[in-house]
Amino acid sequence: MKAKFLGWLIAKIIQVVGLTLRWRVNDHSGVMATPFEGPLIIVFWHNQMFGAALFYGKFLKSRRATVLTSSSRDGDLLAAVAAQFKSQSIRGSSNKRPVAALREMVTFLRGDSGRDLGITPDGPRGPAYKLQPGLIKLSQWAQVPVLPLRLSYSNALTLKTWDGFRIPLPFSRVEVTLAKLERFTEGTDKQSVERQRDALEQVLASGT
Repeated sequence: MKAKFLGWLIAKIIQVVGLTLRWRVNDHSGVMATPFEGPLIIVFWHNQMFGAALFYGKFLKSRRATVLTSSSRDGDLLAAVAAQFKSQSIRGSSNKRPVAALREMVTFLRGDSGRDLGITPDGPRGPAYKLQPGLIKLSQWAQVPVLPLRLSYSNALTLKTWDGFRIPLPFSRVEVTLAKLERFTEGTDKQSVERQRDALEQVLASGT
């Protein structure tokens, strides 16, 4: 009940701040001009979750999302916030039950829901801006492309957390970049996965 209440409160704060923000969107993926049929894996850094939630609800209204959250208490809170944005949750992370979570995500993406999957690839505990290789394997096994999402704020409060979580101040400008869709068709051996992992990390890093 505590997590649900805090989730509701945090979501309301996000929504109120969101009403004041000014947006600029650079869509190199083309998904806004021509809606993509089928699910997408949407990835963004952990400290950009505030803006990512607002962007998805404002600019991708026709799509529905499920988010990956950890099985910790922090994950309980994040799941509660996501629920306020009409998003479902899959519980698991690279630290706890990783294999089970990966299988669940593959099954989910291959299913008939058509829902996108939102992932912070440096979560839930970092290191910040370090993309975990499980994301590449997930995209390969599920045969679902990755949409890299980058956000920056003209004015923001940076929290003293492991990821330097950023909260845009009211009336800030938010610049969003949707990079080109990434389809990982190279091999699944360790070296191939690492090359693809590093390439995607560089795409996301240009927005840090």
